[in-house]
Amino acid sequence: MHLPQARLDQVLDRFHEVEARMSAASDGGEIVRLAKEHAELKPVADAVNALSKARSELADLELMSSDPELALMAAEEREALEDRLPQLEREVALLLAPRDADENASAILEVRAGTGGDEAALFAGDLFRMYQRYAQTRGWRVEVDSVSEGEVGGYKEIVATITGEGVFGRLKFESGVHRVQRVPATEAGGRIHTSAATVAVLPEVEDVEIEIRDQDIRIDTYRSSGAGGQHVNKTDSAVRITHLPTGIVATSSEKSQHVNRDKAMKNLKARLYDMQRQEKDKARADERKSQVGSGDRSERIRTYNFPQGRVTDHRIGLTLHSLPQILEGDLDPVLDALIAEDQAARLASLEAELS
Repeated sequence: MHLPQARLDQVLDRFHEVEARMSAASDGGEIVRLAKEHAELKPVADAVNALSKARSELADLELMSSDPELALMAAEEREALEDRLPQLEREVALLLAPRDADENASAILEVRAGTGGDEAALFAGDLFRMYQRYAQTRGWRVEVDSVSEGEVGGYKEIVATITGEGVFGRLKFESGVHRVQRVPATEAGGRIHTSAATVAVLPEVEDVEIEIRDQDIRIDTYRSSGAGGQHVNKTDSAVRITHLPTGIVATSSEKSQHVNRDKAMKNLKARLYDMQRQEKDKARADERKSQVGSGDRSERIRTYNFPQGRVTDHRIGLTLHSLPQILEGDLDPVLDALIAEDQAARLASLEAELS
């Protein structure tokens, strides 16, 4: 893709304008806003400068090639530069292409057992542990906010906050229905069963204004269920907040009721914000058919087939015969393929915009 110099100049002009306004600003709120925009623009400006410099060097080398004494050296350098230019173009194009504003956010992970009874709860537990192990490899912190355990293990539902740089950007394509095909431990006849669990990954947003009126919510306290014995919570400290207009319910079951109120409210805001995101995703899906997934939480996205040891992502037709490794947290081969597909769609959108 050849990016017009005028488009590159627009980026640099805006970057320099933000720098100039930062040095002159005195209002605290404006300084914070400009600093955030500056941080977002700097990697783009650096990449644009590198590309502009390479283009300028290429033009100089073309002039040198007409000098007999310099032609051989210029030809070698020109060949190397021409090999490097497409990669520089791609790096800038990806930075300029429409991108998710929440790419670098931390995330709230929700895993719920679907069809399949006890086996679905066990599978939900497997999925949550997979994400826990993957988070460990990335240096992210996982904090469980709310949990409802299955009768024979696993989880009916578990909600956790995963904190770190770029969590949402890596995990956002995990939202949807995950299906498992295996012989359950509870099955005496050795028959293969199909069960499912749903995963939702929501961006944790700190500075997005989501208005929640007091009259629109109901707050209940209850006794949270734990592991039993000394771990049983003997006070009604768990909190459930119901958003009456939408029916969305957010819970937290730590020991402190005050902490639980804060966590449940944070979770509610994230879910209301995610509703807005899904509406935008669906509208964008109508315009951009090639995007990964539709934003629909009910979409079946992946199958984990134990007898054949394979994992298939249905959105991009990817099949990997490494199911044990993936469940141990080796998710990068799947996530990298999904992100590459999304990048291709974003580049196609930019190309259509520039044409």
